Formats: sequence, structure tokens, C-alpha cells
Amino acid sequence: MDAVAEVKARLSIEDVIGEYVQLKRAGRNLKGLSPFGNEKTASFMVSPEKQIWHDFSSGKGGDMFSFIQEVEGLDFKETLELLARKAGVDLEQFKGQSKGNSKEKERLYEVLELASRFYQTQLRNSRQALEYLLKKRAFSKETVLLFKLGYSPNTGDALYTFLKSKGFSEPEMTRAGLVTKRYRGPGDMFRGRIMVPLSDAQGRVVGFTARLLLDDPDAPKYINTPSTLLYDKGRQVYGLHLAKDAIRKIGFGVVVEGNLDVIASHQAGVQNVVAAAGTALTESHLKDLSRFAGDIRFAFDSDRAGINATERAIPLAQKVGVNVSIIDIPGGKDPDELVRKDPKLWQNAIDKHQYAVDWLIDRYSKLLDTTTGKGKREFIDAILGVIRNLTNSVEQDHYIDVLAKKIDVSRAAVSAKLHEKPKSLVRLKKAAKTPEQESKSLIDQRKAEQHLVALMLMQPSIREHVKLATADMFTLDSARELFTFIKEHPDFAGDSNALKPLQSIADYVKITILQFDELYRTLETIELQYEAARLQERLVTQYVKQQKKVTSEQLAEADDATAHKLLEQDKILNNLLNQVKRS
Repeated sequence: MDAVAEVKARLSIEDVIGEYVQLKRAGRNLKGLSPFGNEKTASFMVSPEKQIWHDFSSGKGGDMFSFIQEVEGLDFKETLELLARKAGVDLEQFKGQSKGNSKEKERLYEVLELASRFYQTQLRNSRQALEYLLKKRAFSKETVLLFKLGYSPNTGDALYTFLKSKGFSEPEMTRAGLVTKRYRGPGDMFRGRIMVPLSDAQGRVVGFTARLLLDDPDAPKYINTPSTLLYDKGRQVYGLHLAKDAIRKIGFGVVVEGNLDVIASHQAGVQNVVAAAGTALTESHLKDLSRFAGDIRFAFDSDRAGINATERAIPLAQKVGVNVSIIDIPGGKDPDELVRKDPKLWQNAIDKHQYAVDWLIDRYSKLLDTTTGKGKREFIDAILGVIRNLTNSVEQDHYIDVLAKKIDVSRAAVSAKLHEKPKSLVRLKKAAKTPEQESKSLIDQRKAEQHLVALMLMQPSIREHVKLATADMFTLDSARELFTFIKEHPDFAGDSNALKPLQSIADYVKITILQFDELYRTLETIELQYEAARLQERLVTQYVKQQKKVTSEQLAEADDATAHKLLEQDKILNNLLNQVKRS
């Protein structure tokens, strides 16, 4: 990829031009007043889908580069430098290397496509994998072929050996995310898993999601290709290459949580459906979808996680300029389950979508008792956090009226609360634990803590991936002490003399090392990273849950000022939870 292509890959034309022209959605395009004249009727058009602009009043048009040249009066070199800075692209790396980068990228496409075919062939030879897809998941043979589903054999180096025979080098396989270093040499990244190819908008394979075929409590159920030159999970919209025509034709896109939900929906004839490829929704995901439709509907869970996801999606949607609504799935099922029961139920659920803000209002109304003062306060604070993110003042004004009527308070009170400045935060105390709670939940929690410090102690490369955990999140004193030691000695690599400060927990350290040997010694680095991320998420989630319980208890007796501080602290906890889910 050359410098121009890299800049275009990182920037969207609507963002670049949006800094100069106020754009509003007009169907699939964006419209605004020409920056090259004093017109009163908008005639300046931007096509996010095609990544071009055209000014009907002056007849000018082109891509983002030509726009900057026109509006800033720069030559091409100056424009490239300006946009490269904006995109965070180092132009030095492209001097005399553009051809090489382009060739490397094409080579990666080739090896990934070949790997996809290899996995498809292996699927035909695996009775167990076929039974999982055709019987348990109820996918047809046509669907399996359409989505190029496959299977990675659990032999260790089957793919490596195959690709080697086709003339691909080990470094090429590694850069494609297909092969990793092992104790006995290079080996396959994915083993014993159902393989779901991840494709770009043009249908070219850029990576894989791998689903464990046989349940193993010590192994992550899903793992993805690590970040490569072609694959970035924050930008990957699964199924877009097969869904984009339907999204454009129907006028809206549906985002589900799982890749297999996408496949089930397409098989049922509902083809305007995609997924965020196993990660939290990002602005990039919404931008990619907005190029085909300005209406996006999410099939999130209706639990706390679904509420948090909706709250995150609203400001992103406001920034991108799309409408976001929520699909409620009956009985809390996944789209895949609904489709298998009756495809019409899935289509009916999509048709009954509800605008995201209205959905949140209804959801919080059911969760909170708005007949009490405490309930009204919690309700207002929760919803106003969302209303503040709305960029349209008319929409904000509308919801002030809605909230006032909903909880039977004056409009002035809601409006004043909306414009209140955030106050200082209060520090929460640790949640008290009862013996009953310890006997039921702390055993698993402490196992997770031990496993996490085992990974950090024995695998130094893991430490940089555990940035959100803090010592006060650990319930076990020994785990907390070992975690603190590792954080204070980031370069520790097994020197026994360095362990002298841990003599008081020497036995615990030995047990930790043993756990690593038993559970993780034979795993590859990428699998260890995924496991560390999972354990960190569990640790943080449990900590947030405990802190929120304290918040709830303190709110029961708090005055208005203290209550506001507690709810602001609650938002910080929500942000921490969002961070760990994105990591």
C-alpha cells in the first residue's frame, strides 16, 4: 500500500470535509452548502460509499485530496503531508517502499485465501465438525459454502506444512496471522476449531474467527486472527461483503453480536445483517455501515451489558450521523436461536425496532421504581447522561418533556438537571462480603486471580496486556501481593534472587508456577494473550459489580449532593467496564 492509499484507508472523506462543511444526510449521501460560494441552497454533495465529493454550483469534484487542495490552496505534496498528519501516517516509511508494501499485501491475500480453501477441505474430512455445523447449527450445505466455513485440524502443523508446500515462507504465514512460534518450531495458530473467514468489503479474506469445536473450560471458546497488515478488529464488519447490497436496497442494516448469528440470518433470507467481529462497536464500524444506509438497528442483549452497549452506541451514532434503534428479541434468545425456531419471528423482531433513546427510557423504567424519590433520581441521572450526548437541541428539548411526564416532575427541574455541571467524585468503599457470598462465588473469583498472576509471572509478554487491573481488585491477599510485585518489577524474568521480597508467600508463588505449567505451558502466545484478556475482564467486571453494590447501598441514604457524586462515580465504573470489554 502506498502513502495515498494508506491515508485513504485511515480517513473517511466525510470526516475530512466535515471540518469545513456542515453536512447533513440526504439518502445515502451527505449534503451541505458549497464552501466555494455564497449559496443559500445546498448543492455540495459527498458520497461516503464512493468516497468522492461534487459541488454542483461550481462543477468541482474529486476525492479528499482534491478537496483539500481546493479549499486550502495547497499543492499535492503539501496536501499529502497535511492529511498524513491527520491520519497518523509516517510518510518516511513509504519512501521507495510503496511497491514492496503493495506486493506484501497481495501476498498476504493469497496465503489467506489458500488457507481458507485448506480449512474448507479439512471440514469435508471431519465428521465431527460437519455434524456441528449441519446438525447442531442447522446450516445448509449451501450456507456453509457461501460463508466458506471450514475446520482447522488439531495436528499442530497441518496448515503450515500445506502452505510450505505451496511456496509460502514462515514469515509470510506469521504476518498473515496463520502460524506462530512453538516450543518445537513453527505451528498452526488455530487447531481443532471451526473456521469462519473474515472478509473485507470486497470479499477478500483478511483473517479468521475460530470457534472451539470441543468444549474445554481451560481454553477460550473463540479466538480471532491477531492484528495484521490486513486485519484490524476495530474496523472489521463481519458479513458486510454479503450484506451491503441488501442494506443499500432495504435502507437499513442490522448489527448482531455473533458471527454465527449473521450466518443463520442470511440462511433465513434476512440478508442485511452483519456483526462487529467479536469486539465492541466502534466509530469505524458505524462509518463503514453508514456508507450504505443511515439507519442502523442493533440486536443487543436486554441485560445490563445490552444497556451499556446502547449507551455507548448513541454518541458514536451522533458523531457519524446515523439513526440507531434497538431490536428486542423475545425470551432473551440469540438471533440464531430465533431463526431456528421460526425465521418469521426474527423478521418480526427486526420490524418492531425502537429508537435507541426511547428503548433506554423504557428499559430503565422497568429496572427502577420511578414512584419513589430515589428511583426518580436514579432514572433521571441515567437517562440524562444519554440526552447530553444528543447533538440536536430540538431532540434534547423533546426528551426533556418526555422525562418530565414520565416521572411526573416539572420540566424546569429536568432542564436544570440536564445543564448541571458535574461535581467532584466520591471514593467508594469496598463491598462487604457475607460468608454465603464467599462460599458461592469467591472460589471461582480467586481461581481467576491466581490464573491471571500465573500468566503475568511466567510470561513477561503478557504483562503489557494487563493494564486495567489494579491491586485493589484482587480479593486474595497473596494474589494482590504477587500482582503488586510484578507491576513493580516489569522486567522480572525468573531470577530467584528477585523473589526474596515474596518469601512470606513463597508457597503461593510455587503453586502459581505449577498452575502455569499445568494450564498454559503448551499454549501459544496469542492464546495466552486471549486468556489474559478474558481473566482481566472477569476481574474488572467483578470489581465493578462490587463497587456498584456499594453505590446502591449508599444512595439509599444519600442527600442530593452526595447522590450526584455517587452516580458520577458509577459512570466512571461503567467507563472502566467498557474499556475492558474493548481490550
